[in-house]
Amino acid sequence: MSILFENILGVFEAPAGGFALRHANVYIEHGKIAGIDHAPKDFTFTAKRRIDGRGKLLIPGLINIHTHIPMVFLRNAAEDLTFHEWLFDRILPMEAKVRAEDAYWMTQLGLMEMLRTGTTCFLDMYLFTDAIASAICDAGGRAVLSRGLVGGEGSDVKLKEAVDEIGRWRDRENLSFMMAPHAPYTCDPSYQREIVQTAKQLDVGLHTHISESVREIEEFVAQYGMRPPQMLEETGMLTPRTVGAHCVHVNDADIEILARNGVHVAHNPVSNLKIANGVAPVPKFMAAGINVGIGTDGAASNNTLNMFKDLSVAAIVHKGFSGDPQTVKSHEALQMVWGNGAKALGMGDKIGKIAEGYAADLVMLDLDAPNLRPLNDPIAALAYSTSGHEVELTMVGGKILYENGSFPTMDAERVVREVETTCARIGLRNQ
Repeated sequence: MSILFENILGVFEAPAGGFALRHANVYIEHGKIAGIDHAPKDFTFTAKRRIDGRGKLLIPGLINIHTHIPMVFLRNAAEDLTFHEWLFDRILPMEAKVRAEDAYWMTQLGLMEMLRTGTTCFLDMYLFTDAIASAICDAGGRAVLSRGLVGGEGSDVKLKEAVDEIGRWRDRENLSFMMAPHAPYTCDPSYQREIVQTAKQLDVGLHTHISESVREIEEFVAQYGMRPPQMLEETGMLTPRTVGAHCVHVNDADIEILARNGVHVAHNPVSNLKIANGVAPVPKFMAAGINVGIGTDGAASNNTLNMFKDLSVAAIVHKGFSGDPQTVKSHEALQMVWGNGAKALGMGDKIGKIAEGYAADLVMLDLDAPNLRPLNDPIAALAYSTSGHEVELTMVGGKILYENGSFPTMDAERVVREVETTCARIGLRNQ
């Protein structure tokens, strides 16, 4: 559909860095931003819909670079536990009861939440890739999918299944893929090397958890005599196409390894704080030149998939830990959910900014929301004041997927009903 945002306040990248705000007309055609200020010159543009931009703010869609979208069914189901109790005693036993058809509806529920709060693209790690891909293609949205792989019995079969899944879906414009060895402590060195070789053959990136908890590292060092980043470097896991989630408990030598190999870090501040795993040393990452994006992790540990929540915490928590209010400025945090996130996913020339030729992955916010008034500094407001409930419209590839409480491509009532049915079968509380 040809869409014109008329005289809307937009957030654009400034030539000297940071962001600039100005009113503009933004023309959408064939899923892309076809013109800014002026209609595209190479064809006749006729808007099938005109959107009045008065009192609105247009921003690039938020990019979530680490999550487990089907885990929405475990929201508020395992609380106030240590990381190992949470994962091994509660989460994994419940996940073992999940079926592929469950993952379809769980994914659509997660998409509803993401679109409602302005996320247009995400990097996922989970099982049931066929069901997840199908749910995304039916509903709309943009994603990078990675099948979580764990070593041990049946690991070669799972790796082959992951390869086959990529082959079935990789021709979709809105889907791309990575290989995802779950973590160094669940994938031995030989399995890591096998996955790395497979990723090279498929020409895809890598997605893994790195140094999330203290206990994990202590047990790893006791077993292997080295820290996780050191092993990951030796097995070839660390590359400029690798996204490392968490990276909470890393020392200076670890950071140097990550920087030397061009690894992208997915900062998950809310999940890490909630499970008491700590706070990743993001200021040190930035000083080392490491590209840092933001992820929500799954709703089982974060409780939401709302990127505005993680954006705000990321912009605040490092000030408190460092004692320096200049640490992670508002525009730097916003860059993490836009350009940095796009770069981490290999889409830096496609998404993450409002610019001609970029995909029309856009979000429109209501500037009359009380928590955004007075609008003294819109950039600061996005980082510190926005909750996600100000979102009025979310489009991906020029297609409107959320608008004023409605999801045009999904049956919201059925999605919720199907997920509740799954929770009842699994034995979770269902009211």
